[in-house]
Amino acid sequence: MERTLIIFKPDAMNRCLVGRILTRFEDKGLRIVGLKLQQSPRAQVEQHYEVHKDRPFYGSLVEFMTSGPVILAVLEGPQAITVVRNLLGATDGRQAAPGTIRGDFGLDQQYNLVHASDSPATATKEIDLFFKPTELVSYTRSPDRWIVRE
Repeated sequence: MERTLIIFKPDAMNRCLVGRILTRFEDKGLRIVGLKLQQSPRAQVEQHYEVHKDRPFYGSLVEFMTSGPVILAVLEGPQAITVVRNLLGATDGRQAAPGTIRGDFGLDQQYNLVHASDSPATATKEIDLFFKPTELVSYTRSPDRWIVRE
C-alpha cells in the first residue's frame, strides 16, 4: 500500500470544504491513516516548500499557508499518490476538468484547496515532516475487501 500526504489549505478551511473533499477520497476507497489540525509554523512551511524557494510565488505561498489553520492527512491505498492527484485535477482550478476537486471548487492557481505529494520519495519526506510515526495508524476496514482485490 502506498501512502501520500495531503494538506487542506487555508482556502479549503475557510470555505468549509474539508468534509466534502475528504469524503471524495474516502468514497474512492482511500483509507485515512493520519489526520490533524494545526496552525503551521513558518519554518515548517518554508521547509515543506523549499523546492520552490527561488520561484517568484514562494513568498506569497508561504504567507498563504501560514495565514490560517490547515488539516494534514495521510491517505493510504494502491497507487494513492496517482489516485489523489487525479481526483484533485490540474493545479489551476480554471484549467481543472469538471468532476475533479479543483475543477468543481477552484478558480485560482494558489487558492487550489489541497496540496498533495507528487512522488513516493516526496510523500515519505512530507509525511516525516508533519507526522511522527506514532501518529499514523494501520488498520483494516470491513469494506476494504470489496475495494481492492489482493
